[in-house]
Amino acid sequence: MTHGRSTNLGPGRLLGVLGHPVAHSASPAMHNAAFAAQGMHALYGAFDVPPEQLPQAVAGIRALGLCGVNVTIPHKESVMAYLDEVAPTARQVGAVNTIVNRGGRLIGYNTDGWGFIISLEERGVRVAGRKVVLLGAGGAARAIALHLAMAGVAGLTIINRSRARAEFLLADLARANQPVPAAVAEPGSDEARAALSEAGLVVNCTPVGMAPNTEETPLEDVSLLPSHCVVYDTIYRPLETRLLRMARQRGLVTINGLAMLVHQGACSWEYWFGRRGPVEVMRSAALAALEEAP
Repeated sequence: MTHGRSTNLGPGRLLGVLGHPVAHSASPAMHNAAFAAQGMHALYGAFDVPPEQLPQAVAGIRALGLCGVNVTIPHKESVMAYLDEVAPTARQVGAVNTIVNRGGRLIGYNTDGWGFIISLEERGVRVAGRKVVLLGAGGAARAIALHLAMAGVAGLTIINRSRARAEFLLADLARANQPVPAAVAEPGSDEARAALSEAGLVVNCTPVGMAPNTEETPLEDVSLLPSHCVVYDTIYRPLETRLLRMARQRGLVTINGLAMLVHQGACSWEYWFGRRGPVEVMRSAALAALEEAP
């Protein structure tokens, strides 16, 4: 005898996000609200996967018949080794944030850069012709750098503690045939200060400032930034990081990571279901989840 509604979702109706840690993610609330709004019988969960268990987790996508998953920190780069195919743009980026299960064949894509550019356009910010500074050189930075180069920025400076990692990112851009005047600088250096003083867009692609370490910032001195500079933080917990607060107090335009989260998630739907996710439903649900969180 059964009670209530069946929990059998059938093949291809279970999705989720792989990360570590991942309990803070707003993605489940965002996608499940979108499924409900679209009348879809599907479920999206959060799967906390320590790095050493990533191979088994990817195998579980096949074994359990998941439709697909998103991938977040720290797995975006390492997950590529366990997939059957990686789309050209994701290969160029060197990171995957969306996996599709096509009959047991796992294909990796990257919607981070796509979602980032759409979120800027939504705010009326055109990146073409701007000089850009990226803070960090990880998976998100790689996707954003490629799409910024494709969008025609005037210059790109990567500020990162590991110079070698930043130079590796620029070498990948060159191999992707996306020529853009580019440089690498170490935090606090004269080169970094010069780049910041000319920046039309600064993007934090590091986790510095994310809850619970909300008093940390990847950029201590925002007074270097010109008045036309837009400051974008890919962090969405908290919605206003210390970096964004300091920039706002200086009168600069600021954008938080919720915009990118929503648009990269809506773009993931293109690969899973062949259509864009309902952006406003996803935004409202993600915002509500963040406001309810401790």
